[in-house]
Amino acid sequence: MSSTSPSSAARDRRAAPRQAYRKARRSRERVRLLGQAMDLVRPEEVMHHLQLAVAEGRKSLIANHNLHSLYLLTQRPELQAFYDRADMVEVDSTPLLWFSRILGLHSRAFHRCTYLDWRDHFWSLADRKGWRVLSIGGAPGVGEAAVAKLATRYPGAEIETRHGYFDAAPGSADNAAVLAQVAAFRPHVLFVGMGMPRQELWIADHFDALPPCVVLSVGAAFDYEAGAQKAAPRWMGRAGIEWAYRLFHDPKRLFVRYCVEPWFLLPLIVADIRAARRRRRA
Repeated sequence: MSSTSPSSAARDRRAAPRQAYRKARRSRERVRLLGQAMDLVRPEEVMHHLQLAVAEGRKSLIANHNLHSLYLLTQRPELQAFYDRADMVEVDSTPLLWFSRILGLHSRAFHRCTYLDWRDHFWSLADRKGWRVLSIGGAPGVGEAAVAKLATRYPGAEIETRHGYFDAAPGSADNAAVLAQVAAFRPHVLFVGMGMPRQELWIADHFDALPPCVVLSVGAAFDYEAGAQKAAPRWMGRAGIEWAYRLFHDPKRLFVRYCVEPWFLLPLIVADIRAARRRRRA
């Protein structure tokens, strides 16, 4: 479909004006927090990076960090290979941004970045530019429900899905079939939403075998699009309390993640505070 289709134009006119963003990232805005490299970028800058990689036909990996991923790294060191390959690492945690500012790593206000923060911008781009988008993950039937809704709103995008209930071990027949589907579809953008750490480990194991595309780990993105999970209001994300909404709605699954795992990060937090004090005295 043409990029100037009436439906696309109407959506663009209704969209709220977006903030201006920087098209060149600054080296000082790649920071180290709790032992990991992260990029202080806004959602618009994530989309600029993605758009440029697609235009150049370049393979690129966009990762994200939150308190859960940092905890998982203390338990699963093999996850580091995934983050080492990432061209951009979003900060998917308002408390982490607050902490980075307390440490003096930046003086500007940054918004956390995750799929729910840039989804509308992304699908608007996919619609207007005719991108092929492939999503791997979710339960059987969820992806199809998500595609049905997305295709109505964004008919210019070509969307395909594959559920995440397969044997992801390298060399398995299931895994070979998934890689063959990716190769045949030739996506501009590949979403992998199988939950942490499975999605990150799968990407790290198979990144070299993937065709040129932008690869993102997106968790429950298509569950939200299908309505299988309900997203918190965006103001809660901006306020840094989306975790409370999710915990209230799914306490059995998320209690340990939000109320226990962060305590394991205390040694890393203390180390960062001590390092910040040394910098200030220097």
